[in-house]
Amino acid sequence: MANEDDYPPSSSPEDEGGPVKSFLDHLEDLRWVLIKTVASVVLGMTICLVLAPTIVQILHRPLVQSGLDVKLNPLGPMGGFVIYMKVATYGGAGLALPFVGFFIGSFIFPALKPQERKYFLWALGIGGGLFLLGVALCYFFMLNICLQGISQMNSWLGFSTDLWRAEEYFSFVLLFMAGMGLSFEVPVIILTLVRIGLIPHEWLVKGRAYFIIANVLLCSIITPDALSTILMVLPVQILMEICILISKYWERQKRIAEARAAAQPKD
Repeated sequence: MANEDDYPPSSSPEDEGGPVKSFLDHLEDLRWVLIKTVASVVLGMTICLVLAPTIVQILHRPLVQSGLDVKLNPLGPMGGFVIYMKVATYGGAGLALPFVGFFIGSFIFPALKPQERKYFLWALGIGGGLFLLGVALCYFFMLNICLQGISQMNSWLGFSTDLWRAEEYFSFVLLFMAGMGLSFEVPVIILTLVRIGLIPHEWLVKGRAYFIIANVLLCSIITPDALSTILMVLPVQILMEICILISKYWERQKRIAEARAAAQPKD
């Protein structure tokens, strides 16, 4: 939670969040944000459409590295087109995500106070890094374990594992990677809300059990199977515990600052 000492004593218009705009001006700014967002997504999809064969090879690599003797086949006349569009949709959204964040940030940023701007920039930078970390963790580590577990389960149930539908495989990989990246954004959002004072530290401690339940439910919706759900829940819960420790440190620093302010002699 932010301390009073964190804010400058000045009461200039800049400290109050920047110049005031009319409602129509805000609508015009919002319209351009939407236009730029759609344009960036379309451009990202176009790039992914051109690079679709290379992206398909990259997404196929975890299956090859898992050591499974499994072949992918569309098993239908529209299978290749479905894969093509899924790669373009997910890939385009992923490429456009930093630009979308920048456009939304440029719309919100002028209305924030200087201290809130600092937190927003930190959240944007750390959030982008955590998203990439979640995607990389999923691609290089979790997909290998999950694919082997799914193959062993199919064999245990008596099903053949030498041929998989290509559409379902790529949907599984894309959803798993996107879900892992987005789930790593939750701690950033929570810490930002704690830092600007919207969520007290006590709420995080008292609501830990509720967050575990919400984490399991959310991950089960995002992920396509139980094994990937477990693999996603564990790192997200670890990040949440780190958030509670950071919030505890901030709360301690706040109380120390308040005690020092109370100990100072008043005029």
